[in-house]
Amino acid sequence: MEKKWNIHQISNTQTVSNLQAALTVDEIIAKLLTLRGITNFDEAKTFFRPSLDKLHNPFDMKGMQKAIERIISAIANKEKVLIFGDYDVDGTTSVALVYSFFKKYIPEIRYYIPDRYIEGYGISLKSIDYAADNNYSLIIALDCGIKANDKIDYANSKNVDFIICDHHLPGDEIPNAVAVLDPKQKDCPYPFKELAGCGIGFKLAQAFCVNQGIDEQEALQYLDLVVTSIAADIVPITGENRVLAYFGLKQLNDNPRPGLKALLALNKQDKELDINTLVFTIAPRINAAGRIEHGSKAVELLISDTDEATEFSKKINETNNHRRDIDISITDEAFETLELNPITPFKKSTVLFNPSWHKGVVGIVASRMIEKYYKPTIILTESNGFATGSARSVKDFDVYTAIENCSHLLEQFGGHKFAAGLTLKTENVKAFTEAFENEVSRTIKPEMLLPVVEVDLEIALDDINEKLIRILNQFAPHGPHNMTPVFCSRGVLDTGFAKVVGTNHLKLELFQSNSKLTKIEAIAFGKGDFLNFFKRNIPVDIVYKIKENEFRGKISIQLIVEEIKASA
Repeated sequence: MEKKWNIHQISNTQTVSNLQAALTVDEIIAKLLTLRGITNFDEAKTFFRPSLDKLHNPFDMKGMQKAIERIISAIANKEKVLIFGDYDVDGTTSVALVYSFFKKYIPEIRYYIPDRYIEGYGISLKSIDYAADNNYSLIIALDCGIKANDKIDYANSKNVDFIICDHHLPGDEIPNAVAVLDPKQKDCPYPFKELAGCGIGFKLAQAFCVNQGIDEQEALQYLDLVVTSIAADIVPITGENRVLAYFGLKQLNDNPRPGLKALLALNKQDKELDINTLVFTIAPRINAAGRIEHGSKAVELLISDTDEATEFSKKINETNNHRRDIDISITDEAFETLELNPITPFKKSTVLFNPSWHKGVVGIVASRMIEKYYKPTIILTESNGFATGSARSVKDFDVYTAIENCSHLLEQFGGHKFAAGLTLKTENVKAFTEAFENEVSRTIKPEMLLPVVEVDLEIALDDINEKLIRILNQFAPHGPHNMTPVFCSRGVLDTGFAKVVGTNHLKLELFQSNSKLTKIEAIAFGKGDFLNFFKRNIPVDIVYKIKENEFRGKISIQLIVEEIKASA
């Protein structure tokens, strides 16, 4: 598939020069910082030296005072409190954090994760009935609830109070809860708007510590859960999230809670953990519980003590293996369905419905479809008599709005620009498929259907040295708005070392045609088809990341080559 290389340009070269002089760093570092919105010494210091002192006052968040007052009242009156959260990573880490923190202060506290297949996403009537029937007078809802107006009204009629802790975009009307914590409320003065759901839960615990004069370490000890949610929920790792992620990773590497430690040990993670480890190793396993069994299994793992952790982690790992098998099978079926349809190449979107597909993996399958076909994609299955599923989008296309414009055919939907969930009557699937295709065709721009490779800078291989890498390492933790730096170099050749290793990977030793000063080892995963370019000494342009490779105690520089094309 053809891809567009978008090499970022810096218009304000004076900012780069000023930053370079103020920090006494290489121009490459100054440019990378400028691309990340860092323009002066103080901003660079905050970036490179995250500090817990930079965490914002939790009482700056609208509704926090009311939330703390209601919790204190519940403690004073010996009320029963229920901690409610979604079944994904952000939801289950949120529940684990808030439940573990408050159980020291609230004797009658339990947690509740909805059943993905019976109750669906968000606050459910069943959970409210459960609370009312069992004398829970307060529910703290995490990672959901900001649009649950009717559910909150129902809870009020049952004398069940709600504190909503959410980070999704609110609707026009805020639910009538005792307190609503969501920085994205239009009139919320909280300075950082991109906390994950678990981050909101952490701010609630932090506020309780401040209010009650409790050592803030009582809240900070849960930052390993917060960083897990930040990684899994793909929120920007800037501002307060950068601080939370930095110290959360430090805790994960130094002293993780037993459940996470057992999961890491089971998957032989003995190197220093980073955001990628969480995204690709920890998050899928925690998610698997809610996808295949029940999200409460993930909470059990996250709150487990040392004796229970190993057993819980084994069960979670087995569930993830089962999830992966289902994922592969359904993805293969979806590919086959598309490839057998002659009109597939002419469509601007993909909508597939198969009532036998497992509801828990349709979002993963939608992402796989985009990797291959690069079109806004919706994968649907049947659940409780309805067609239900997940949507994923391509860069810059607002799939949520496209779905919203077809909402007359839907029972319910929710989400954001790049990912959404939806439910509709099975008899409406055909009409919705046509309406969605028409909407996408009408609004999508041709360039949005071309995958884009984002490149920070074009540099020479001679620019790469140990000093550069030492500073690049300090750009971590990486994530949205601060991705791992990606570079481009042109006119690259191989020294004659090129060979295919593994299934279809290229192992290389590279230099630039205009300079033989620097020769750097490289690996290009899945790029074995380019071997002849290097064997025939055809100069190529490459896109790559730089990493330190450790082998038998020796550390060397290695390029991870992601894209290759013949030089112009």
